[in-house]
Amino acid sequence: MRYDGHTRTCGLIGNPVEHTMSPLIQNFMAEQTGKNMVYVPFHVQQGMLEHAVKGAFALNLLGCNVTVPYKSDVLEYLVDIDPLAKRIGAVNTLVRVENGYKGYNTDMPGLYRAMCHDGVDITGKEVVILGAGGVARAVAVMLLDKGAGGVILFNRTAEKAQQIADEVNGYAGAEFARAYALAEYEQVLTEKKYIVIQATSVGMHPDVENVIIRDEAFYDKVEVGYDLIFNPSNTKFMQLTTAHGGKAYNGAKMLVYQGVIAFELWNDIRISRETAEGCIRQMEEAMK
Repeated sequence: MRYDGHTRTCGLIGNPVEHTMSPLIQNFMAEQTGKNMVYVPFHVQQGMLEHAVKGAFALNLLGCNVTVPYKSDVLEYLVDIDPLAKRIGAVNTLVRVENGYKGYNTDMPGLYRAMCHDGVDITGKEVVILGAGGVARAVAVMLLDKGAGGVILFNRTAEKAQQIADEVNGYAGAEFARAYALAEYEQVLTEKKYIVIQATSVGMHPDVENVIIRDEAFYDKVEVGYDLIFNPSNTKFMQLTTAHGGKAYNGAKMLVYQGVIAFELWNDIRISRETAEGCIRQMEEAMK
């Protein structure tokens, strides 16, 4: 693709950013849609985030993604924040507006669109979340926003999961989320099968043989398992899920779709499923 004086720039703000696959995804979409845009990573040192956001606006950047460790810190430097991002408490996409940037969270809508891509319907269903960190909290908020019937949170310490449940129930105005210790799953889960979202870093490369719940009887209750890890591409959690007859997916589609939604916000365009699938293939090839 040729670049000229009309080329718009987007980028990734984070520390580190050297491992990112976002340029692969974003530049592929620009090429496929004919948008005169280029996407590059920006390694922003600690203490320089405010300068980076103001500098991006001064340099007329169309938008940016934001990754660790700045997804929450960046909120104070924005002129507006999307309601879902405000509830989640984290922003990963900045969209240029008149006097600065508006912040969005496309991670969780990306997970939802990945689930739709896979034919998984959460409407009215009680969904199990493993973990009680920031990702688990964001997933619970997304499930409330997208019409799930409820959430069951399991964590090594039930107290941390209860904090998320209390917060999400406050948003719901009702008991939407329940929290338990991991060891309590046998008493809590009924005979039905569940959609289960693995929202911890357990099993991530290089610790690939680890899994948050080792008891194989748990996996008899998993109809669909989403592991938000994408390296390795087939985690121990996924292997146990499929061995017990469930369908298993990793976080690769979520990563692609969060980027797709960001691209759509920057360019006021809808990306086709075919282009999104092309992004997924590009990423899978790059990870071999």
